[in-house]
Amino acid sequence: MAAASCSSVVLQGSLLATVGFSSSSRRLRALAKIELGDVTPHNIKQLKLLNQVVFPVSYNEKFYKDVLEAGELAKIAYYNDVVVGAVCCRVDTSENSRRLYIMTLGCLYAYRRLGVGSVMVKHVLDYVEKKGNFDSIFLHVQVNNEGAIDFYKKFGFEIVETKKYYYKRIEPADAHVLQKTLRTHNPPAAQ
Repeated sequence: MAAASCSSVVLQGSLLATVGFSSSSRRLRALAKIELGDVTPHNIKQLKLLNQVVFPVSYNEKFYKDVLEAGELAKIAYYNDVVVGAVCCRVDTSENSRRLYIMTLGCLYAYRRLGVGSVMVKHVLDYVEKKGNFDSIFLHVQVNNEGAIDFYKKFGFEIVETKKYYYKRIEPADAHVLQKTLRTHNPPAAQ
């Protein structure tokens, strides 16, 4: 992985907290390097495999073609140089606003609760802050995925809508729309 295409976050916990404990997750958190790398033609197959493992839905070839052109809006997460997660977004200009849509954000089960998801969300938040021209960030979450809903709420997202039958071929088929509002549109004053 080229250093120029990565943004790094090094997490260091107290090594004293791991002394005398056999928990592998505590040791993993003690000193871990989480990096976000670009999605390229060389690693797109890793992204496809990761998405097959993490998500209950399949993504078509157009999704992956678009991801390759997404630049900063698509990143693969590495935990100590191992591919463990990814985030893929796109700009949405519907509903008279400019919004960032998180198409996918996921992490392998064994690496959850180690900060990988937080690094990916912070990357998205930093991106919209740097650009400064987004009204909101939104995504869909299956209604029974309480872990994901609680995770996004920690970053200021809230459920703004529930879409019936959003998913095909998985149960439950309903999805919550979670949104983090960044700025509100003020309607023009009546003349």
